[in-house]
Amino acid sequence: MRRIRSYGDAGQAFPIYITVVGGLLFLAFAYFAVGQAAANRNDAQTAADAAALAAAQDKRDQLAGAWVQNLLDPAEWQDVFDGEAEGLGLSCLRADQLAARNDATVLSCAPDGLLGYTVEVETNKPVGESIVPGTEQRKSNATATAVIEPRCAFKLPAEDAGDDVLPLLTCKGREWDLDPKGPAELLPDPEDLFDVHLAD
Repeated sequence: MRRIRSYGDAGQAFPIYITVVGGLLFLAFAYFAVGQAAANRNDAQTAADAAALAAAQDKRDQLAGAWVQNLLDPAEWQDVFDGEAEGLGLSCLRADQLAARNDATVLSCAPDGLLGYTVEVETNKPVGESIVPGTEQRKSNATATAVIEPRCAFKLPAEDAGDDVLPLLTCKGREWDLDPKGPAELLPDPEDLFDVHLAD
C-alpha cells in the first residue's frame, strides 16, 4: 500500500534542506575567500620574483661593463667575475620599477652577497572583502632572491706573452678569442658572461 506523504513530513524536511543549502553556500564562500587570498599571494610572489631578477640583471650589466673596462687587464677579470669591481651602484631602482609594473611596492631590497639580490614586496591591492573578517585591507607580502652566476673561465697568459695577448675566454662551451683592437660588437654580451636566475 502506497504511503501518502503528509504535509507534516514536508514541513519537517524543509529546515533540513535550508540548513544543508546554507552550509553549502558557506563552504562556497569560504573556498572563494581562500582563492582570493591565494591569488593575492601569487601576485605578490610574481612581483617579488620580477623585482629580484631585475635587480640582479642590472648588477650583471654593471659587472659586464666593468669587465669591458678591464679588458686589457686580465688580472682584474677574476674579481669582476666574483662580483667585485669599482664603481658598481645599487640596483634597487630596477627592483622598484618591476615591482610597480606588477602592482606591488618594494619593502626591502639589498644585495645578497656579491652576486645576488633579495627583495621583499607587498601588493598594492588588498585581498578584498570576504566572509573571513579582516581581509578587506590585508595585503600580501613575498620575498625572492635572484643570483648571478659567472659563465666563463680563462687562464692568464704567461708573463712574457706581451700586453696585446688576452686569455682565451670560454663561456659555457663557447670560446671567445678576444682581439683588443677588434670592434666592440665582437665582445661577449652580458648574458654571455653571466647567468641570472632565481635562487632555489
